[in-house]
Amino acid sequence: MAEFRLPANSKIGKGVTHAPPLNGSGRMRRFQVYRYNPDDGNNPVIDTYSIDLDDCGPMVLDALIKIKNEIDTTLTFRRSCREGICGSCAMNIDGGNTLACLKAIDEIKGDVKIYPLPHMPVVKDLVPDLTHIYAQYRSIQPWLQSDSAPPPDRERPQSVEEREKLDGLWECILCFCCSTSCPSYWWNGERYLGPAVLLQAYRWIADSRDEKTGDRLDALEDPFRLYRCHTIMNCTNTCPKNLNPAKAIAEIKKLMVLRR
Repeated sequence: MAEFRLPANSKIGKGVTHAPPLNGSGRMRRFQVYRYNPDDGNNPVIDTYSIDLDDCGPMVLDALIKIKNEIDTTLTFRRSCREGICGSCAMNIDGGNTLACLKAIDEIKGDVKIYPLPHMPVVKDLVPDLTHIYAQYRSIQPWLQSDSAPPPDRERPQSVEEREKLDGLWECILCFCCSTSCPSYWWNGERYLGPAVLLQAYRWIADSRDEKTGDRLDALEDPFRLYRCHTIMNCTNTCPKNLNPAKAIAEIKKLMVLRR
């Protein structure tokens, strides 16, 4: 009889439950945080922290910073701008991928459950290893490519209508919430580029100043790099910037058909 079970080293155990503050108010919330340290050789665990919301900022990132500063200095996570601009604090919160700096604690019912982005190797705690996905991003050559020389006294011209085609594309902050919520990327991440990288690819294909559209489409003409997208729409549903990667992928597919 076949048995289906997780590998022993992937099973998550119960970690430390830290005592709540002695003089806390009635607005206490518990945070269940994924902890993993590759140096100790142990399985990941879930540690529990109690935070007084009257003594904490409103966002999940505020709570994580408070935990690290006042309760457990070993907690590891990425963060930078705290304004939803850099994408550093992307993680799985309450079952969905989002930015910790934009996720309000009051939006979550019950214990706040915090995990790293799913289906990515974990460096430590809430920090995923983005080496592979950044290599995929580099592979699409995300910079302006043109054989013609720019005007000597000004930037390359672009009409208002041409510029509007980039709206909904340039705002991507490469947090990778979309790619790590995509089942097709979970299954084929070694070859499928995923929603974030494909949205970035279309950003340059749609740019009127770029003259390498044919080469860019040639590079994407592959059963796995592009066509593993099955329009599941998880990417669009989870994007913290309210972008639509699924639409960008559909536009690339449309161009593939038109040029034939």
